[in-house]
Amino acid sequence: MKKFIASALLGCTLSTGAALAAYPEKSVRITVPYPSGQTTDVIARLLAEQFSKELGQPFVVENKGGAGGIIGVEAAKRDKPDGYNLLIAASGPLGINPSLYTNLPYDPVKDFTAVGMVSMVPLFLVTRNDFPANTVPELIEHIKKNPDKINYGSGGIGLTNHLTMEMFKQATGLSLLHVPYRGATAAVSGLVGGDTSVMFEAAPAIKPLIQDGRLKVFAVANKSGAQAFEGVQPLDKLGVPNFDATAWIALIAPTGTPDEAIQTLNKTMSKILQDPELNAKLATIGNEVFIASPQESQAFIEKEIESWGKAAKAAGVEPAKL
Repeated sequence: MKKFIASALLGCTLSTGAALAAYPEKSVRITVPYPSGQTTDVIARLLAEQFSKELGQPFVVENKGGAGGIIGVEAAKRDKPDGYNLLIAASGPLGINPSLYTNLPYDPVKDFTAVGMVSMVPLFLVTRNDFPANTVPELIEHIKKNPDKINYGSGGIGLTNHLTMEMFKQATGLSLLHVPYRGATAAVSGLVGGDTSVMFEAAPAIKPLIQDGRLKVFAVANKSGAQAFEGVQPLDKLGVPNFDATAWIALIAPTGTPDEAIQTLNKTMSKILQDPELNAKLATIGNEVFIASPQESQAFIEKEIESWGKAAKAAGVEPAKL
């Protein structure tokens, strides 16, 4: 499993060793803004188990699902910023929601500080196996010859795979018709059934269909590449320069959380995420390790909010009121 390890992180030292050694002194809560069993929840529990082993205190996962993650994130915003209240959440509520709602009850940048990135969820450009193209340039050429005649599917308006396709349209000048479904499973079924012709999707939903020949994969959306499909290259290297889009998961804390706690958690998490067994478990649910320092993680999240905002605007998504 490929790791994204920031060089600054591996070389960091703890300047306040005495203070850091005392943290944590009691149990730490990790809020998950989704129901039990969802991908972020599974990852949170894997991390909590390892944090407990490494730091000698219980790390307890608490699910606060609802409203696509909004309820849990808002609750975490109100938690005491003492290092004993953390939040693990995905790119939807942290990176995309600021562009979808006019009255979002939290600000991912002002109300939280990054502890570190956890994983990325690569998205793959796929079509039905009978699509009349076999390379990215051929796909682009075919769609350009058939403007507004080819449908693409997504799991819903404003979701990652919808906005990634909108980024792709903007980068290539393509005209495609959007067919939103209620979730990834329905969208993939629509693709296989012939209602749509192309889409972006994560590996778990499409890998069995690619293996049995019903779908074919053209490229991965993020610049750094992915390991799920051997030989599949980034769009950035296949004629769409600088294209870079991915879903992701991050560990964050309420603003004001002591830096001693942030640094201890980040250093410990970087060690945890380099474990081959954990890497393999993440791979089974379509995730790849993404390690970065708190500062790099904060900058990444802020850049993502800007990028997804541009994509939402290009897609004509009108921010709604909750």
